[in-house]
Amino acid sequence: MEKNYKTYTMDLAGRTLRVDIGRVGKQANGCAFMQYGETTVLCTATASEKPREGIDFFPLSVEYEEKLYAVGKIPGGFNKREGKASENAVLTSRVIDRPMRPLFPKDYRNDVTLNTMVMSVDPACRPELVAMIGAAIATSISDIPFDGPCAMTQVGMIDGEFVINPSQEQWKIGDLNLTVASTSEKVIMIEAGANEISDEKMIEAIYVAHEINQTLIAFIQQIVAESGKPKHEYTSCSVPVELFDAIREIVPSEEMEAAVFTDEKQVREENIRKITDKLEEAFADKEDWMEILGEAIYQYEKKTVRKMILKDHKRPDGRAMDQIRPLAAEVDLIPRVHGSAMFTRGQTQICTITTLAPLSEMQRIDGLDENEVNKRYMHHYNFPSYSVGETKPSRGPGRREIGHGALAEKALVPVLPSEEEFPYTIRTVSETFESNGSTSQASVCASTMSLMAAGVPIKKAVAGISCGLVTGDSDDDYILLTDIQGLEDFFGDMDFKVAGTHEGITAIQMDIKIHGLTRPIVEEAIRKTREAREYILDEIMLPAIGEPRKEVGVYAPKIISIQIDPEKIGDVVGQRGKTINEIIARTGVKIDITDDGKVSDVVQMQP
Repeated sequence: MEKNYKTYTMDLAGRTLRVDIGRVGKQANGCAFMQYGETTVLCTATASEKPREGIDFFPLSVEYEEKLYAVGKIPGGFNKREGKASENAVLTSRVIDRPMRPLFPKDYRNDVTLNTMVMSVDPACRPELVAMIGAAIATSISDIPFDGPCAMTQVGMIDGEFVINPSQEQWKIGDLNLTVASTSEKVIMIEAGANEISDEKMIEAIYVAHEINQTLIAFIQQIVAESGKPKHEYTSCSVPVELFDAIREIVPSEEMEAAVFTDEKQVREENIRKITDKLEEAFADKEDWMEILGEAIYQYEKKTVRKMILKDHKRPDGRAMDQIRPLAAEVDLIPRVHGSAMFTRGQTQICTITTLAPLSEMQRIDGLDENEVNKRYMHHYNFPSYSVGETKPSRGPGRREIGHGALAEKALVPVLPSEEEFPYTIRTVSETFESNGSTSQASVCASTMSLMAAGVPIKKAVAGISCGLVTGDSDDDYILLTDIQGLEDFFGDMDFKVAGTHEGITAIQMDIKIHGLTRPIVEEAIRKTREAREYILDEIMLPAIGEPRKEVGVYAPKIISIQIDPEKIGDVVGQRGKTINEIIARTGVKIDITDDGKVSDVVQMQP
C-alpha cells in the first residue's frame, strides 16, 4: 500500500522523535501520531463548530489516557479495564493544559478537547513528555485558533549534571524533576520538584530547557508549514465597547476603585454586588446587555485592579508590593490525632493532620511503570466550598485538589527521613478552613509543622509562598507582588509558587495567563519567593515548633524493627503461620516481615 501520510523526524536528546501526520485520526481537527524511541502516543485536538452558549470562559478539556497494555499489563481488580484517571494522568493533563490555555484567543468559546493516549512505553522515553509535545503539534497543525507553537522539555540532574529528557529511572533517582514549556520567545510554564536546588542552579536549568524548546519549535514550525490547516473563523464573545462606556457613565472609575480597595473579601464582594444591582436596574430594558453584564463587570473590576497596581502601585488591601499578609502558626490544634498544625496567612487558613501507620500500609500504584510502585508518603488536600463562603455538594477531590496535594507532597518529599530512619507510612491531609490565595503553599507550611508535631524526624523545615505579576504594554513594564490574594490571582498574569528550605528549592509551579515571561521576571520572582519563605520560616513557623519531637505521639503506633537472617524467615512464620500467629495472639502486636528479613513489631495504641 502506498504511503499517503507525512513523517517528520528530529534528534532530541540523542533519541529520534518521529511524528506522523495524516496516518491516523483524520477526522480530528488535528492529529499527531508520536514516537520517541519506542514510546508511542496518539495526540488529537478537536473543536466544536459553534461556541457554547451561556458561558464566560474558554471550555478547554485536556485528557491524558494511560493504557496499561502500553506496558504489557492487564488492569487489576474485578473490572479488568482502565477506570478513572490515575493521579499521574490528572497531573499530566494539568501540565499540558497550563501552558497551552493562554495561547488560545481570550474571546474563544468553542469547546476544545486535547486527547493524548499512551499506547506503548519505552522506559528510556517518558510518555508524559511525548504527550505534551504531541498535544502542541496536534493543536498547531489544526484549524483551531492557537497562538503557538509551544514546546516542552524535561530536565533531570544526577551528580550535579543536567540530564535532558531523562528516562523513567533517571527521573526517579535524580535531584531535579523540571518541566519547562516555552514559546519561540518566552517561558510559559515551569513545574519542578527538587532536592534543595539553589536559585542559581534552578534558573540555569530552566533556561537550558528553554533553549532546547527553541529547536523543538523550529521542528514544529516546519510541520505546520507543510501540513498545517488554515485557522478557522470564530464568533467573538468579547464585551462590546458600547457596554463598557455605558457602565463607566453610571459607575465612574473612582467608585469601582473604592469598591475593590479593601482587605476583606466579603466586604469587596458586597460592594461589587451593590454595583451589579445598580447596573441591572439601569440596563433592565436592554436584554442583550443583561446577558453579558456579569462578564462586563468582571472585566471592569479587572481593569481597575490592574491599573491600581501597575500605575498607582496600590494593592487592593493596601499592602506594599513585597509585604506578606498577617501570619500565624500553631500546633496540636486537634487532640488525639498523631500530629496537627494550623497555618494562617491573611484570609487563607490551612489545618494539616498527620497520620502514621506501618510500612505495610503504603499505597500501591498500578500505572505505566513496568514495576509496581509503592508510595510511602501521601499528601492529600481538600478544598470545601465553605472555605470561600459558597455552598455546593462535595463530589470528592477534583483536578485542582489533586494538583495542589501533589505540589505540597513534592515540596516535602526531599526532607522526609528514610524508611530505615523512620519505618512508618506517612499521610498528611490539609483541610482548607478558609481560602483567599495560595492555599497550596499554606498547606506546605502547615504540613511541615504537623509532621514535626507528630514526631517525624524531617531533615529541615519547608515553607512556600506565591508571587504574582501584573504586566503593561512592554516587557519591562511590570510589577511583581509577593503573597498574592485571590483577587490578585484572578486579575493578575501569574501565580508563581515556590517552596523550599533555607538551603534551596524543593518545588515550583508556575501558571500564567499571558504569552510568557522574560528572564528578568523569572529571576526576580524566584528571589522574592526565597526572601518571603525564609521570613515565614524564621519568624512564624520555627517559633511555633523549632524541631521535630523526639517521639511519635501517644496515639500513634509504636514500631520496633529488627533484622534477622532471611533464611530464618520460615522459622519465624512457622508451618502455615502457626508460630507467628501464636506470637501475635500472645502479645497483641502486628508483625510485618519483608523478604530481606526485616521484622517490624507494630503496637497499635488504643484511644
